[in-house]
Amino acid sequence: MSFSALPDEMRAMLLDAPGKPLRLAHVPVPHPGPGEVAVKVEACGVCRTDLHVVDGELPQPKLPLVPGHEIVGRIAALGEGVARFRIGERVGIPWLGWTCGECRFCRAGKENLCEKALFTGYTRDGGYAEYTLADVRYCFPVAESYDAAEAAPLLCAGLIGYRSLRMAGEGKTLGLYGFGAAAHIVAQVARHEGWRLFAFVKPGDETARGFALSLGAEWAGGSDDAPPELLDAAIIYAPAGPLVPAALRAVAPGGRVVCAGIHMSDIPSFPYDILWRERSLHSVANLTKADGSEFLALAPKVPVVTTVEPMPLERANEALARLRDGRLTGAAVLVME
Repeated sequence: MSFSALPDEMRAMLLDAPGKPLRLAHVPVPHPGPGEVAVKVEACGVCRTDLHVVDGELPQPKLPLVPGHEIVGRIAALGEGVARFRIGERVGIPWLGWTCGECRFCRAGKENLCEKALFTGYTRDGGYAEYTLADVRYCFPVAESYDAAEAAPLLCAGLIGYRSLRMAGEGKTLGLYGFGAAAHIVAQVARHEGWRLFAFVKPGDETARGFALSLGAEWAGGSDDAPPELLDAAIIYAPAGPLVPAALRAVAPGGRVVCAGIHMSDIPSFPYDILWRERSLHSVANLTKADGSEFLALAPKVPVVTTVEPMPLERANEALARLRDGRLTGAAVLVME
């Protein structure tokens, strides 16, 4: 093992049980095992998936748990066998935290579907802390041109946005349902690649509507509105099942609707007619190592500019509450002192 001088103790926000507020605690600093690295966290984004974990919508989290999976930090210690990184190098740590490497999905390069996968900030401790551990296979270099807080949303909102855009296909007109952290990143990538954008926001939310227009959407309306023309593809980021039939009605024959979240409320029944004529419906699960490498290399070239609100670690509950209530523009990010 190679490491800089790790402290004995660190601050962390802990989830003791779903539905309860996180508590600030002082806990031992973890040391990496074989194939792992210890990372000194600089910033950790607050993601909607964190809400699903904290609110109990994703079952059986590790408890007590340090949430958080949009992590940017510096390598502080190397476990046995790790030669890929150096002490002090900047890395990002995403949601997918470990895979078996042996199941049929891992062998096929579809490790995002691994049957035994572990997830950062859910079944592995995450980044709402001053230090965290990561499997070296799921650490990605992060460009030094980004401030740590600006880079943090790239690790989930950006990565899932990128994978969902790739699944949207080769069309020219794209609808984005829910214009939060993920949509505000993927909008920039989509525009860079030549898509025309149409944004769907919570009815009456003029702030989100203006935000979408400022990022290149040529039309922005309520999620219950019909776009001015049929779309080639639509991506749903809001965890609301009723948006699925709405999006199917908004896409042209042969169009594709992509559900980008890990959790969604029940999808209501809908007539076969809005799926017919070769419209399709897809979900997105996690990410692959290729997604991580490709997107984090692409982001500074676009360049993707994130809109963030930095907050100190101890305000994690406030950040989650504001995300839950829809009172954020862009993304909240916890920053370590």
